[in-house]
Amino acid sequence: MNAPIRLRTRFAAAFAMVAFAVAAGLAFARTEQPKPVVDLKPTAAQQQAATWAARFLTRFHYRRVPLDDAMSAEILKRYLDALDGEKLFFTAADIESFKRWEATLDDAIYDTNLEPAFAIFRTFLERVVERADHSIALLGAGFDFTVDESLTLDRREAPWATNRAELDEIWRKRVKNDWLRLRLTGQDDAQIRATLARRYRNFRERWHEVDANDVFQTFMNAYASAIEPHTSYMSPRASEVFEQQMRLSLEGIGAVLSRIDDYTVVRSVVRGGPAQRSGEVKPGDRIVGVGQGAGGPVKDVIGWRVDDVVALIRGPKGTTVVLDILPADAPIDVKPKRVSIVREQVKLEQQAARKDLIEVPGETGTRRIGLVTLPTFYHDFEAQRRGDPDYRSSTRDVARLIGELERDGIDGLILDLRDNGGGSLAEATQLAGLFIDRGPVVQVRDAQGRVQVESDRERGVAWDGPLAVLVNRTSASASEIFAAAMQDYGRALVIGQNTYGKGTVQNLIDLDQIGENDKPKFGQVKLTVAQFFRVNGGSTQHRGVEPDIVFPSLIDPKQWGESAIDNALPWTEIAPVAIERRGEFGPLVPLLQQRHARRVADDPEFQYLLEDVRIVEERRATRTLSLLESRRKAERDADAERAAARREARKAASGQTAAARAAAAARAEREARLDDGLTADERPIDGSEEDAPDPPDVLAIEGANILADAIELLKGDAALAGKVKAFKIAERSAIPN
Repeated sequence: MNAPIRLRTRFAAAFAMVAFAVAAGLAFARTEQPKPVVDLKPTAAQQQAATWAARFLTRFHYRRVPLDDAMSAEILKRYLDALDGEKLFFTAADIESFKRWEATLDDAIYDTNLEPAFAIFRTFLERVVERADHSIALLGAGFDFTVDESLTLDRREAPWATNRAELDEIWRKRVKNDWLRLRLTGQDDAQIRATLARRYRNFRERWHEVDANDVFQTFMNAYASAIEPHTSYMSPRASEVFEQQMRLSLEGIGAVLSRIDDYTVVRSVVRGGPAQRSGEVKPGDRIVGVGQGAGGPVKDVIGWRVDDVVALIRGPKGTTVVLDILPADAPIDVKPKRVSIVREQVKLEQQAARKDLIEVPGETGTRRIGLVTLPTFYHDFEAQRRGDPDYRSSTRDVARLIGELERDGIDGLILDLRDNGGGSLAEATQLAGLFIDRGPVVQVRDAQGRVQVESDRERGVAWDGPLAVLVNRTSASASEIFAAAMQDYGRALVIGQNTYGKGTVQNLIDLDQIGENDKPKFGQVKLTVAQFFRVNGGSTQHRGVEPDIVFPSLIDPKQWGESAIDNALPWTEIAPVAIERRGEFGPLVPLLQQRHARRVADDPEFQYLLEDVRIVEERRATRTLSLLESRRKAERDADAERAAARREARKAASGQTAAARAAAAARAEREARLDDGLTADERPIDGSEEDAPDPPDVLAIEGANILADAIELLKGDAALAGKVKAFKIAERSAIPN
């Protein structure tokens, strides 16, 4: 296995996401001398926010759990897991010293004294610096790659290291693996030493940019998640990002930024956005200064956190931001060029619904299957409140795309909800209304046991024809509500993998509104207040939605999903509600499964997927990674040979549809890129993030095949169609092959 080994601490992942947008790497110090660990302390506002949050979490959560000594112990456990879940930094002695707070963190929250949480974090920062310095020191001697030893991939269940020497050995193997990955790409020792020295210095310096907000959010999330996994705390900045995601828009210049060395770098620009239209901002450019308004002072932002730079660049539409830019190919000592850009509302189209058209050859001709991909359930409530007639919502966008696909003469429609983690409950209900003519969609039970039925109340549908819903293990929440409703009504075939199993409802509590603050300083609590139930009475919680036809998955359901979380709410059920089922797929599904099995047995792309699943499962089962160069090289060579063989087979393939050929070419290109040993911030920026999304993949194409099979079977067998009655089939003839 040549996959990169990364730190898997939950805090590290969350910190990288919130603080640095798309970048995993951080600042490279302009001096070789490490900075002292910053002395982080809680603010008065944070201590007040903790008390406010505790009141809501203890009184209004769906699962009532008191903030007492037992909860204090659980908070400590989850806080340490968030900081060092892989047990790479703390020793057993550190953990023992933290136990003096095991029964007092509840008091710390109630008494507005968060010092224990910050003291633990300061110790963590000291250990991070120690590990980074140790890693750098290891680079001097190099490594012997003829020694047969291995690196443990997952240390979550391992005991804490008994002393520093034991941690040194763990990190020796991690650094050795980093060196080996680069060595396998052909880099010489000098290049490897320089790359890794820079990487570890960057890693060390990144933690000097942590501020009190990061620490507070991590600690409060340890408390929130100790109650239930989907309860969380969001700082004011994280709350702003969340709201932008729901609106699918922000006000700024339309550029995605990351961090390389000391510089904020443009990773990509949004098509049609102000930055692109200016012609002055390009991928790879370094932003070294930001000012507000023409003629205003420009702040030097070299060495700043990316989220702080982003905060300066964003602002109300119609206002001007001034950027000092070093072009990607310019040396650092040239005078930066000054660019003025008027901010606008920028659409985040990568999360918006989009469409494709898949042509499926069949026995009676070619069927045209529309594919609508919906990455999230979004709704711009603010624009709707303002009376904006063009406000964005997933339902409005999907309805528009269906209309466009109908004009293209589609025979069937697939709604692709793979990797859709949810969003607005109202949107899930309204989206269901595009396919059913009024009726209940989901039941919601609150903490008092009261059940409310959310229904589609509008007459008419946007699409009455053959329908399938494509889901996978990361389809969650609102995605599961929609898929379950379509399944319970007998309105659509559900195809793919068992979904995530998140069947709970969250409300956002704005602590600043409660505290009557003029400016945001308390943040928000996302509070679980209710549970979803299908119209048939069962819950999507824990079990998810089981597809009618199952596809293979690279994800291990034992490691990912609600059933893999230790304190998730259990599955339960309530009374069903009366609905008028549209159809019964029972007689049809076995016939579709037979055709599916025959087809994929002869489909090389599907067989490649099955082979990949087998390889991943085998490597996952080992739980270790060999550090023997000969063995790793053999694995790498085998991966390269497999990718080359697939590439040649694809070239020789004939009779594929255009979509299948395009998808195969895209997959071949990805498979040909072997592990380069670099982190995201170490790779050159070439603007590839702006490329169009990949064409439909093998599972989307097979989903289209299955839906086309259903159309052919029902058109050719009146008795079967009479039993199924799931959807209306248009009288149009298939396109001749």
